[in-house]
Amino acid sequence: MAELNNLKGPNLYPRRKPVNPSQWGVAAPCSSEQFKSDDNKHKPLAKQWHHYLSIESANRMPSSLKHVVTHLQDPHVISLGGGIPSADFIPFEEITFRPLSPISSGSQDRKALSTVKTTLYATKHDITEGASIYDLTTALNYGQGCGSAQFLRWVTEHTEMVHNPPYADWRCSMTIGNTSALDMCLHMLAQQGDCVLTEKYTFSTAIEMAQPLGLNFIGLEMDHEGILPESLSEVLSNWNPELHGNARKPFLLYTIPTGQNPTGTTQSFQRRQAVYQVAREHDLLILEDDPYYFLQMNEYASSNEGHSGTGIRSLEDLFMNLIPSYLRIDTDGRVIRMDSFSKVISPGARLGWITACQQIIERFQFHTDVSTQSPSGLSQLAFFKLLDDYWGHAGYVKWLIHLRNEYTKRRNVLISACEKHLPKDVISWEPTHAGMFQWFEIDWQKHPNASHKSLHLLEEEIWEESIFAGTLLCKGSWFCASARKGTDRIFYRATFAAAPLHKIEEAIGRLGKALRKAFRLEEDITF
Repeated sequence: MAELNNLKGPNLYPRRKPVNPSQWGVAAPCSSEQFKSDDNKHKPLAKQWHHYLSIESANRMPSSLKHVVTHLQDPHVISLGGGIPSADFIPFEEITFRPLSPISSGSQDRKALSTVKTTLYATKHDITEGASIYDLTTALNYGQGCGSAQFLRWVTEHTEMVHNPPYADWRCSMTIGNTSALDMCLHMLAQQGDCVLTEKYTFSTAIEMAQPLGLNFIGLEMDHEGILPESLSEVLSNWNPELHGNARKPFLLYTIPTGQNPTGTTQSFQRRQAVYQVAREHDLLILEDDPYYFLQMNEYASSNEGHSGTGIRSLEDLFMNLIPSYLRIDTDGRVIRMDSFSKVISPGARLGWITACQQIIERFQFHTDVSTQSPSGLSQLAFFKLLDDYWGHAGYVKWLIHLRNEYTKRRNVLISACEKHLPKDVISWEPTHAGMFQWFEIDWQKHPNASHKSLHLLEEEIWEESIFAGTLLCKGSWFCASARKGTDRIFYRATFAAAPLHKIEEAIGRLGKALRKAFRLEEDITF
């Protein structure tokens, strides 16, 4: 662990390589290789994955219109080629941003923070006037599918600081969020009839995304740390195509290793090592969907023992307590990691990135260049101003510490309310250690209608009762990976991210009341 996670934390003030000013122009092609440190040169190269590319991806060629923009880096060339409109026809002259200051751990509360006034500006002429390397002329025009060079540099530096992939030819490419990134990866790698391995319960949108592509998700057994490597090994070692529509042996593992959606489980470092070893033995590619990575928390202490507190007081503390990612232990280049700003800055910005070996990133960019194209220029410019011009890497980490502490507080409030208000003889839970979700299991066999109603109807009946009481949860069946097999258990997912903090206990109290009514239990007169 100490070898993988530098106990002093990474250098958050990197020495940047010189960049030709033409790199900052409209739609300028770029690559993570331009922004990585020289420390990567001694590392081995990733394995090659041609044999896993789909027919669709193997047939993709670079976009001719995107490639032609490379000639605009020559200042003597006058463009009558690409359909890039003049900045004169873009009706924005200036944009103003009013960001928060990065929050030092415990030193400022949000009320005090609101008094700090900082204004960031962007105009059409910042590059030509030497005020910035990124301006509205560049941001509001067409761009490369990998994103702007200005913001890709920040993302590449962040990835190297936090994950430092142990092979040389890794790259990053911007995305419009992890859902889109996963969709593209499935198009790139899977073909109709393929099976994708995942947690027994997983992100419902991923399941719904795969079905129309003719892909089947195979759910693996889980415990309190997520995927069981024994289950993964057993499925692969005993794969029988006839039992799965004559599908070939799976080579894709989709996992949410931190604060898993919906179960809230977090894979320990040892669990990730074990799963990765199985992936090597069976030559799997790992799709690491990890938007909750920085929302890792301390263990919950019951109200009788006193809450565990925030625990994170410095940048060093944070990195000492982060579980290394799959990308961090990936010596083969078999991990495709998806990161997102949705859970730590803004979902509506639709901005994230993937990290993988050069071969995979190249195919990914061929896809984005002719589909989604560049992520939103306004989002990239706003994030560049916040994360590069203003906060810097150290400021961003301070913000992440603040989020971790705030989510820990919310988790503690929710679990404390559960201990106080929920009837433990019919509902159970294990406090989540990351993310924003709490998973509940219902002992449905104690329901008065258990003998003559299906699990589906019981799940629906309890769900509707909770809504009637004024608390909305998500049904566990929505997240069942192997939907055709169904499940013999009833779960619900709650989030502590959305409701106002002072409303969380009230919502749990209503849920307790609904359960007592549904199961015909004696009312708790203390509530």
